[in-house]
Amino acid sequence: MPAIMLFFSDNMAPVHPAVLAAMSGANAPDMPYDGDALSQALDARFSALFETEVAVIWTTTGTSANALALALLCPPYGGILTHAAAHIVLDECGAVEHATGGARLLTCAGEGGKLSPDIVRDRIARLGTGVHHTRPFALSITNVTEYGLVYRPDDVAALGDLCRAQGLALHVDGARFANAIARLGCSPADLTWRAGVDALSLGFTKNGAMNAEALVLFDPARADEARRRRKRAGHLLSKGRFVAAQLHAMLEGDLWLANARAANAAAEPLAGAAGARLLHPVEANEVFLRLSPAEAAALRAQGFGFHDAEPGTARLVTGWHQSAADVMPFAAAIAAL
Repeated sequence: MPAIMLFFSDNMAPVHPAVLAAMSGANAPDMPYDGDALSQALDARFSALFETEVAVIWTTTGTSANALALALLCPPYGGILTHAAAHIVLDECGAVEHATGGARLLTCAGEGGKLSPDIVRDRIARLGTGVHHTRPFALSITNVTEYGLVYRPDDVAALGDLCRAQGLALHVDGARFANAIARLGCSPADLTWRAGVDALSLGFTKNGAMNAEALVLFDPARADEARRRRKRAGHLLSKGRFVAAQLHAMLEGDLWLANARAANAAAEPLAGAAGARLLHPVEANEVFLRLSPAEAAALRAQGFGFHDAEPGTARLVTGWHQSAADVMPFAAAIAAL
């Protein structure tokens, strides 16, 4: 089945040629682990991007980035507030609980996967404060959310203010952070540390990399512990330069943003074709729509691949490699239902 007919996930997208070229260019002797020149240059490269001093820990999966980040921010006896549909809750096989040594995920409900200060405040109030109750230490949000919605700088800042008032750290699962920035056109700084974010799991694999994610720490003093935890968890690659090369390639010429813009733009014709079938506004590269089983079968019979999100609904995800023209046959098939 042609790749442009598949809408299961942006993880299905090919590796961008510039990333492959950068990995080939890194295929020369250098220091092992993260002692190579490319890895050593990441802190400065990302500090320029975020307009403040940061420490960057590369890893190869979003799950490991999330688990490492939250292990830094929450002790084994603590709790992590998050949305009930968050990836760390539903799709990471208890990785956060494992990495933290037992911290609990304290879930909240919110429309479209988003949380507000009122929702979080109410959840905290219902936890209890005595020794019998789990004390929250961190809040984790996803931007773009699991339902394709975007937190804006003001949204994040409101949660950041609440976290500071409650003594909580704030983590962002940014597997599609690039898509949020492409949608909003704001500075990465405005959507992170200026809004009170302590740690960001910045995804590149969905956006053109082969297997590269960046854990961005806005308090560089945490970097040593993060690196030790990465090693202990088995995520320190002996040839880390090949991961670092991917991150540099994605930042070069703002390729990460160009790819995200392309993925977002490819979702627009699908959203237009879905019309009243849409379950959520389309703000990035995910489209959720109502489909009966018969309608879903009819689309699949035409060669279009996608996931069932819940009974009677479908999730369509576009990638950097798809143009608006590429998705028009699928848009036409949806409109014709």
